[in-house]
Amino acid sequence: MSMFSIFDISSSAMSAQSQRMNVTASNMANADSVSGPDGEAYRARQVMFEARASSRSGIGGVAVSEVVEDPSPLRLEYRPEHPLADEQGYVQMPNVDPVAEMVNMISASRSYQANVEVMNTSKQLMLKTLTLGEG
Repeated sequence: MSMFSIFDISSSAMSAQSQRMNVTASNMANADSVSGPDGEAYRARQVMFEARASSRSGIGGVAVSEVVEDPSPLRLEYRPEHPLADEQGYVQMPNVDPVAEMVNMISASRSYQANVEVMNTSKQLMLKTLTLGEG
């Protein structure tokens, strides 16, 4: 395992968490949208991670395997005056849970910060190693 593989592993985690933050931002932005470009209500999306093994050591980083739609049912709101209301007066709203999205955002943010800290610590240790021979 190379000394620099730490940077590859941490950067893969930062990239994956960045994608998670993008999906969370999209979910939060569409939490109250009534319809999308296809005329259907927005469905929340979730990022799925997978381990990415290194070819030599077997220790690797993480990658986003896919972004899936949340299968939970859409929210129904009673708004009989709304133009998209059905015959009973209900409008389909996105299945976005703002509290769960905030938890996702905080978790992604903490993971991103932890990986930045790993990179900074590794960099400091490498710099200290270079100064071992100085008198």
